[in-house]
Amino acid sequence: MRSSQQQALFRPRRSQQWREGAIRALLALCAAVSVVTTVAIVVVLLWESALFFREVSPWEFLTGTRWAPKFQPQSFGVLPLVCGTLLVVVGSALVALPAGLITGIYLSEYARPRTRAVLKPILEILAGIPTVVYGYFALYFITPGLMAVFPGTERFNAASAAIAVGVMILPMVASICDDAFQAVPDSLRQGAYALGARRRQVVLRVVLPAALSGVIASYVLALSRAVGETMIVTLAAGANPQLTLNPLEAIQTMTAYIVQVSLGDTPAGTVEYHTLYAVGLLLFLITFSLNVVAQRILRRFREEYE
Repeated sequence: MRSSQQQALFRPRRSQQWREGAIRALLALCAAVSVVTTVAIVVVLLWESALFFREVSPWEFLTGTRWAPKFQPQSFGVLPLVCGTLLVVVGSALVALPAGLITGIYLSEYARPRTRAVLKPILEILAGIPTVVYGYFALYFITPGLMAVFPGTERFNAASAAIAVGVMILPMVASICDDAFQAVPDSLRQGAYALGARRRQVVLRVVLPAALSGVIASYVLALSRAVGETMIVTLAAGANPQLTLNPLEAIQTMTAYIVQVSLGDTPAGTVEYHTLYAVGLLLFLITFSLNVVAQRILRRFREEYE
């Protein structure tokens, strides 16, 4: 008798079952929307890019060194856009990755609680600044400084855009690195101190290797963000697709070209219009490949603690 009463007590009511079923259905719908949206984007990119590659060979697109789809004679070599994108990404990485790592180490291992409570929100505010503000900051502050130091610097240049993008992604690197260091068990630090290690040795030989997966994740996310950045490079880097390794010259990135075509001056259905999707597909493949490589690196270096 008592067991039947207990079963009736713990048996879920119909209203509760209905609510749980509704929540499961809502979550499944949200997941399905995400999957369908991703598939739709890929299908649109592939379809429109196929129309482009009917008129332009993939070999010419991937290996050509001149990008001039709107001028005669037309040329569809995407390497100048890829080179401009890599200039900005590498330059921003040189600014953000070491500075973000050092900032994360300071916040986690050296800063006092009050100092950390002040600096962490400031970093989060810096991450919330619109990218168009960074673009004008690069154009009217960083570029004049570069011109004063390097007289041959052009008004629009890759270095200015790279520095601004590096400042933009720095809070992301610092915040994720800080969280990764905070997740390292304190017993590892105390064990190292018990063996006579100094704080610098504990940070570099214990905490950093233990949090390596989180550090790599921050780097990958930051670089992916830099690859897809649009407004900063559109305002500060210029619109001159040229194959150069000089960061003081004007360049054009893949995202900046997409913005240029999306302004509406290019007639829809033309080969010039379809370059928008071809460049977008290449950008998608680069970002996707970067994330796949990152996942493999994370699985290799991940440390799990109980």
